[in-house]
Amino acid sequence: MIPIGVLVSGRGSNLQAILRAVQRGYIRGAGVTVVISNRPAVRALEIARRANVPTMVIESAQFSGSRQEYDALLVDALERHGITGEGGLVLLAGFDRILSPFFVLHFRNRVMNIHPALLPSFTGLHAQEQALDYGVKIAGCTVHLVSPEVDAGPVIVQKSVRVREDDTPETLAARILREEHKAYPEAVKLFVEGRLKVDGRKVRVASRK
Repeated sequence: MIPIGVLVSGRGSNLQAILRAVQRGYIRGAGVTVVISNRPAVRALEIARRANVPTMVIESAQFSGSRQEYDALLVDALERHGITGEGGLVLLAGFDRILSPFFVLHFRNRVMNIHPALLPSFTGLHAQEQALDYGVKIAGCTVHLVSPEVDAGPVIVQKSVRVREDDTPETLAARILREEHKAYPEAVKLFVEGRLKVDGRKVRVASRK
């Protein structure tokens, strides 16, 4: 079984989508072995506990060390739950910290994130507001491998939604979120099945054997 560690900071809806995909057998041969939050008492932790998944809180707000020192604590916690640089998968599910190059390179091509825009457009915060301000007709979400640069890693899966004339950032975000809950399990499934081949900036999806 491939161990999966999930880093969270908030409501945990994408975590819930991953857990359901495992429970229903859509994702086979893998399981979430730990959920780690940098914030205490967030909903994502309760979702994990209800699913009988071990949880940890490594608070970042009061941490006085460097970003790399904090990330070293994350690496240690993940490795104690079977996720290493040679095996396993790390998922960012609403994790509100930028990971250091130390962390990303330690788990090279084993860290995924989901972003509520069609990368490379509208990186960073407030992606839906950026999309509406720009006047795009199509928006969406992207699951990508994490690189040391923010929102710049190779793309794995993208899902799109049409932008409506009366959309607000909130209504657009709600429709994109529904697509996130499809895209993230799909990307994890492809990883677990060994079908993702990283070729420079591109992620090629191999056919089923």
